[in-house]
Amino acid sequence: MLTVPRLTSPHWRLAFWLCLACVLVLSLLPPSAPVTGTGWDKGNHLLAFSTLALLGWRAYPGRTGAVVAGLLVFGALIECLQWMTPYRDADWIDLFADSVGIALGAVLQGMAELLRGGRRQRSG
Repeated sequence: MLTVPRLTSPHWRLAFWLCLACVLVLSLLPPSAPVTGTGWDKGNHLLAFSTLALLGWRAYPGRTGAVVAGLLVFGALIECLQWMTPYRDADWIDLFADSVGIALGAVLQGMAELLRGGRRQRSG
């Protein structure tokens, strides 16, 4: 049987910080740069911040509040940096989309925990 190595907190931390850096870079690229995405700006925010939330909670277990606060500050920072570029616009509705993405990540995290708990009960 093929076994998959279990990721530890340092692996999740690396994934989280790499993803955070990628989101920052993609958020500040000129709009003319060829970038893949969902095709809808708010969808990109939802996808990015739900992914960041899931990775953050894996990277820093037990620090849910800190991850949420940090990601909201990160979203606000992105908007401030976009405001300072000549080719991007700061849109505070994007920050709302970021927070909805974090909430979506929380729902997905909760579902994953429920599924893991159900598997443990069946195997135990």
